[in-house]
Amino acid sequence: MADQVTVTLPDGSQKSIRRGTTIHEFVKSQIGPGLAKAAVVARLNGQEMDLARPLLEDGKLEILTDRNPEALEVIRHDAAHIVASVVQRLFPGTQVTIGPAIEDGFYYDFAKETPFTPEDLERIEAEANKEIQKDLPFVREEVSADEAIALFEKLGEKYKVEIVKDIVARGAKTLTLYRHGDWVDFCLGPHGPSTGKVGVIKLLSSSGAYWRGDSRNAMLQRIYGTAFFDKKALNEYLKRLEEAKKRDHRRLGKELELFQFHPAAPGAAFWLPRGTAIYTVLSNWMRKLTAENGYQEVKTPLMFSKLLWEQSGHWGKYKENMFLVWDSEGNEHNFSLKPMNCPSHHLMYGFKKRSYRDLPLRFSTFDPLHRNEATGSLGGLTRVRQFSQDDAHIYAMESQITEEAKRFVQLLDRVYNAVGLKYAVKFSTRPVQRLGSDEMWDRAEAALKGALDALGLQAEHKPGEGAFYGPKLDFDVSDSIGRKWQLGTFQVDYLAPSPDRFDLTYVGEDNAEHRPVVIHRAIYGSFERFIAILIEHFAGAFPVWLAPVQATIVTVADRHLDYARAMRDRLRARGFRVELDERNMTLNARIREAQIHKIPFTLVVGDREVADKGVSPRRYGGEDLKFMSAEAFEELLAKEAALP
Repeated sequence: MADQVTVTLPDGSQKSIRRGTTIHEFVKSQIGPGLAKAAVVARLNGQEMDLARPLLEDGKLEILTDRNPEALEVIRHDAAHIVASVVQRLFPGTQVTIGPAIEDGFYYDFAKETPFTPEDLERIEAEANKEIQKDLPFVREEVSADEAIALFEKLGEKYKVEIVKDIVARGAKTLTLYRHGDWVDFCLGPHGPSTGKVGVIKLLSSSGAYWRGDSRNAMLQRIYGTAFFDKKALNEYLKRLEEAKKRDHRRLGKELELFQFHPAAPGAAFWLPRGTAIYTVLSNWMRKLTAENGYQEVKTPLMFSKLLWEQSGHWGKYKENMFLVWDSEGNEHNFSLKPMNCPSHHLMYGFKKRSYRDLPLRFSTFDPLHRNEATGSLGGLTRVRQFSQDDAHIYAMESQITEEAKRFVQLLDRVYNAVGLKYAVKFSTRPVQRLGSDEMWDRAEAALKGALDALGLQAEHKPGEGAFYGPKLDFDVSDSIGRKWQLGTFQVDYLAPSPDRFDLTYVGEDNAEHRPVVIHRAIYGSFERFIAILIEHFAGAFPVWLAPVQATIVTVADRHLDYARAMRDRLRARGFRVELDERNMTLNARIREAQIHKIPFTLVVGDREVADKGVSPRRYGGEDLKFMSAEAFEELLAKEAALP
């Protein structure tokens, strides 16, 4: 019937309802008042929308409650609106700009002459939580572009007017407003049914932020906050936040003497001896693992002319992110430091004719890369301008994709398990804008799916999020306090070998020329970011095999120094990273110093140790292993210092 729509529920059942019935009414009458009360937002045919929206066409409907992560994101968007309305009430004349939900919270930027003080944030937070108690409905309203512009001009909201005009310039005809109480905002939505769905709001900090992130624009005042469905979840989050502050790699990097930054080289780390030790261990470990898995290490130039970047397509689309180098002969910026390795590896593949017998051909490298990140985006080791990756490119026949994916995941599994990082897989498939035929994408996606099935891995399907040149697997790790980081990747690339790019071929078993598939893969990602994650994951207390100093020797008196030096030299000769603390400090002070630096073993040497040719080790954390012979300790250290 024309006045009916058919709704398909997640279990496959179908229900018919009068066209125009709101989603909330449908849920309450057709599913139950319990779910209607718990509902936060709906997903209709894959699109999230308010519960007050009418059902106008047949579709698949899913109701999201506080058990769904997406619902938490919605109430954080609600919270941003609540905070903005309170700010304008408490600070008349303040203009609003944008206020999105972000990972773990939200922010809102305000045009206000003076910064927010801590006392301001306390006052705003208190009023925002009162606004929750009022349970004001969020009301969606469709308006024309002219109506929206007229409204915000009348309210004196010049930033909102600019936003609306930008949206209109991109072709929008109908715009949406959201109101709660007497406050209104231009917003695409969706929102929860009312302010009461937001359990609790906590404001975290404030800072300056340029309008649209451009330093040439006006400085705004940004408020960061978070929201949860209940106070218990908020308190758990705040505890994690406090723990994260203790583990901050920037603080620990300085305290443990791992790395430093200097204004003379913004965005590039100075690796101190202890930090360099960690870097070297990880490099050598990955070299060992890749060699065992059939990779060949290569090195390519650090600087290339624009000819390469034009061929790869980066000169036109990525130039602003590259460090350009002046060519005095051509009298222009005609060269660039390389921001990625793949184009140079493609050149190397093409240096000679390849046969199917050569494939898969696996190139790995650890070359330094340079990307011209904005100064404001730099942050410790996680966002830098100079970095190195455990980068590799595999040139394979299409029939080899499944096996290469399996080999890669097994290698990645070994690495992440060794450092205690749990991971989840995301399987990203064809986007709307893509290269290649549907048949090609079918084969590539089937190859990756086959690898996941063969390994028994469950992956979150991310339709439409593949690269334009092929599908990919991404690996999100969870650290020791539950934070998630995107690290490893395995990307299938059909574009690079094409005639329009690098024209890569191999001679098949049939003596005809064929095109290989390029696989881009990394496990660490960048060394810098991976080390930052490990510092925070281990809170600076690295396992023995990775610790920059594996043992430090402290003597009870100066008469024990000769024996201690001999012990240090003996352990170093076996490749262990051992130091002797000869400073003129008390024994307890030197032991405490070793604990502060989180050194796995502190070896105390006194009269008995000298007489009986042994040591008395103490583990980081205080465990006293008592006296043992030098040979017994060497055996213990060798076992714990072995690469995984």
